[in-house]
Amino acid sequence: MERQPRSFTEEYKRQAVELVVSSRRSVTSVAKELGLRDSVLRRWVDKFRQEPASAAWRPTTQAAHMSADQASEIVRLRQENERLRMERDILKKSNRDLRRNPDMSFRFIEDHRDAYPVRLMCAVLEVSPAGYYAWRERPASERIKSNATLLPAIRQAYRDSSGRYGSPRVHAVLRTQGRGASRGRIERMMRRHGIRAILAPPRRVRTTDSRHDLATAPNLIAPDFTAKAPNRVWLATYIPTAEGWLYLAAVMDLFSRKIVGWAMRDHMQVELASAVLAMAIQQQRPPAGLVHHSDRGVQYASRAYRDALSSAAIVVSMSRKADYYDNAPMESFFHTLKTELVHRNYKNRAEAQRDIFAFIEGFYNRTRLHSAIGYIAPIEMELKTA
Repeated sequence: MERQPRSFTEEYKRQAVELVVSSRRSVTSVAKELGLRDSVLRRWVDKFRQEPASAAWRPTTQAAHMSADQASEIVRLRQENERLRMERDILKKSNRDLRRNPDMSFRFIEDHRDAYPVRLMCAVLEVSPAGYYAWRERPASERIKSNATLLPAIRQAYRDSSGRYGSPRVHAVLRTQGRGASRGRIERMMRRHGIRAILAPPRRVRTTDSRHDLATAPNLIAPDFTAKAPNRVWLATYIPTAEGWLYLAAVMDLFSRKIVGWAMRDHMQVELASAVLAMAIQQQRPPAGLVHHSDRGVQYASRAYRDALSSAAIVVSMSRKADYYDNAPMESFFHTLKTELVHRNYKNRAEAQRDIFAFIEGFYNRTRLHSAIGYIAPIEMELKTA
């Protein structure tokens, strides 16, 4: 398939610029994450900085004047808070069984000595520093030596995913590096060292209103949910995020599991779904006959949305009424987003928008290993047909 040049909506450009300005990251760093050329992103930044609205992005600082005693007390309190934070982290990362076994405690201290002071860890784990240093002098077994080289690789794969990967995806990453450790061994090591995927319990919120008299369409893709090439089947739906009522709508390419269109608004009206469809069409330029599958929500059954599909020669498909599994891949994406990202209280919608944009365009599409396509990233799956 001939690779089409990328085309970007104004909303995409604004979110990319916001990611640079608000996070104070370099243009090069953000461009690499989003798969853009530096010159392209720098041009967007220069353009949006010239607009009056962008003044709100520029951080301001206030000089604080205080006495020497006040400054000293603040330093002392910060040091105390840091010590308490480290104690809490040590207790969180070390499980109860570990703290009952001196050898396991010593192994934990050895693995974390670059992150926390040794004497602090000994105090929290209730072992003596002398016992730890004596343990260090013992000759290490081959298994311990192997684990000593494997653990940093596990931690690196975990950090590269921003703490989102559990043992299956960490195992997939290490396998691409040529490491032969089994998934069970990696799972045991992650559990032993307190390395856990960041997961938040998803909140189920009803957003689909199918109680209408508008025309619907039959389900053309169930039950296999497969596509033979990109831009053959798209899936669409929407959900609210965890912050206030900021709604995210998205369209997924079923073949690659790539999110090809998305938009965020403070409402869930037809305009939101239409903005997503417009972005997907602009960026992907699908051929005639593509199947667009969605639930029976009033947004997707509306005349305006159906007209937009018809003008692009897109075939309409809809889930059966109240059937969760009729759009399972799309539901899976939103479950991933809610459990791996939306696990905090955002200060405002702009902060939530930045996080969601970075998650979709910088992580999910380009980096995250997807189990349904053989533990590769959606963009890699899409490029296989180029």
